[in-house]
Amino acid sequence: MKTTAITGKLSVTKVMFKVMLGLAPGIIAYVYYFGPAILVSVAIASVTALVAEAILLFIQRKPVWPFLSDMSALLTAWLLALSMPPLSPWWLTVTATLFAIVIAKHIFGGLGYNPFNPAMAGFAAALIAFPSPMSHWSPPNQIAATRVDFKDQLNYIFPQFANKAFVIDAESMATPLDTLKVHVSIKEKIADMSYMPIFGDLAGKGTEMIALAYLLGGIFLWQQRLITWHLPVAFLAVMAGMAEVFHLVDPTKHADALFHLFGGATILGAFFIITDPVSAATTPKGKLIFAAGAALLTFVIRVFGGYPDGVAFAVLFMNMCVPLIDAYTIPPVFGRKPIRTPRRR
Repeated sequence: MKTTAITGKLSVTKVMFKVMLGLAPGIIAYVYYFGPAILVSVAIASVTALVAEAILLFIQRKPVWPFLSDMSALLTAWLLALSMPPLSPWWLTVTATLFAIVIAKHIFGGLGYNPFNPAMAGFAAALIAFPSPMSHWSPPNQIAATRVDFKDQLNYIFPQFANKAFVIDAESMATPLDTLKVHVSIKEKIADMSYMPIFGDLAGKGTEMIALAYLLGGIFLWQQRLITWHLPVAFLAVMAGMAEVFHLVDPTKHADALFHLFGGATILGAFFIITDPVSAATTPKGKLIFAAGAALLTFVIRVFGGYPDGVAFAVLFMNMCVPLIDAYTIPPVFGRKPIRTPRRR
């Protein structure tokens, strides 16, 4: 989500700005395939995050502007909004953002002290507390039965201001991952699902192109040396490997590697979420272990769990393992042998 090391002239603000710039291609693709409602959700999350951060800083008697201007709260808001359904009602976005900023970030001491990824904590809290609105995903414009214009999208986001005749559930659907899981559970073969318009060439129609846009942004982060290769490569490699093994064993029940790579939040998670330097492992070996564990848990939740995607829960679980991972993967100081604790008899 941020950088692995902030040194020299690269300030926190510049890092956050470049990461948000890396998200821009995905946001543009999001608007093209799902409409401009996502921009409203991003704006709601951003305002909520800034206001909550300012109030908490004032209560703690910390300087408000230096912390607000580092853009860390804005980045959390963006990642959270981009992870939620694009037509989430305003109160759901506000609730998830408040949980991310107040509980997941500031209750542990603020930026640099939070053990959990704030955006994923807010997403997981919203999914557990409000499963119904969190499952209302709009179809991409290319396959929607009716064209939902921007005014109608605002009616979804602000239902209390909508016309009484407006039907809030008129245009919602499951995600490609959820659709796949449901049809597999009723003994339908994956090869027989190609007729469904929700599926594209790689994964879900629209969502696969958004994932490609996030990949472009992720490459930009790597080119700018804001992230190292360890986390995204390990995450994507383990995800692809697990998916391909299960697909080879039983292709009728398990999708191939490309579907899992470009479906759901895999690419967003690999480059923008698990790369958070505060809540992720910091050593080279630790990063590989952290990312591999997150990918493994994500795949297990997708295939065997009750949720269609598992990036948020996998990341939060691995966040709890970071102290142990770092403790066992810290390289010894040059010229010194590692200190080993004698075994008790």
